[in-house]
Formats: sequence, structure tokens, C-alpha cells
Amino acid sequence: MMISTVRGRFGEFEGTIIVDEDDLASANVEVTMKAASLDSGVELRDHFLHDDLLHVQRYPAVTFRSTRVEGSGDRLTVTGNLTIRDVTRPITLDVKRERKPKDAQAGTRSAFSARGKFDRREFGLTWNAALEMGGVMVGDEIKVEISAEAVLAK
Repeated sequence: MMISTVRGRFGEFEGTIIVDEDDLASANVEVTMKAASLDSGVELRDHFLHDDLLHVQRYPAVTFRSTRVEGSGDRLTVTGNLTIRDVTRPITLDVKRERKPKDAQAGTRSAFSARGKFDRREFGLTWNAALEMGGVMVGDEIKVEISAEAVLAK
């Protein structure tokens, strides 16, 4: 209701990160999120998100595929194609590599955080409702915050 920030998360997803440490620009990221796993912590709102906004029965996945990686060291900019409800638009993420410790069990790990934003209307997510007190129920800007950990494949 445009009063506070609503946070949500995808509970089911899979992805691949391919990185050559000597050529970060050649990195490739692909992620698929199960749309029905989007959870805002409020069951009634989640039903609305799944059924009326995302139409998860018809469009079961939200995907991201990188198209360009720029930067060096621990700061990168990753641009890619985000697809929601079969509508694909570019999005840019500011990425920070958090750490790269060695793990005795799994090998080398890399932790990343990323931030970006997009206008939901560009993906056909246009539902809204006017409020009696003025304004509208749903804001247009979606903020993306990602925390990810990757293990070096052996």
C-alpha cells in the first residue's frame, strides 16, 4: 500500500556462474527461479502475487541470463536479460565479490552480493488500485538484492 517496503524471496531456484579469474569479462551467469516459490511472508499477498500478477500456472519461471560483465577485482557490473511472464528486458546489477575462502569439504567458494532495480510495468506487471487516501496500492519500482555463494566445480 505504498506505506512500507514489502520484501520477498524466491525459495526455489537454480543457477550457474562460469568465471575465469583471469578474464572476468567472459563470465556467464544464468539463474532460473520458480515463480510459485516467491514468498513475501503473507499468504494472502502471495496468492495475489502468484495468481494475479505473475500468473505462475502459465509462466512458471523467472529467468536471468547475463549478457555483459564489466569491472575488475571485487566490483563488477553485470548486465543481463531478465524474463518475467515471457517479457524480456535488460537489467544491470552492481555486484560485489565478498570473499573467496577455501573450504576443506567443498573446495574454493566465492560469495557475491548484487543490487539492481527495474520498473515492473516494463514486464507487463501493471495491476494496481487507487487508495481512498490518495496514491496507489503497489509501487512501480522493484529493488533486487541478491546474496549468493558459489563453489568451484571440480
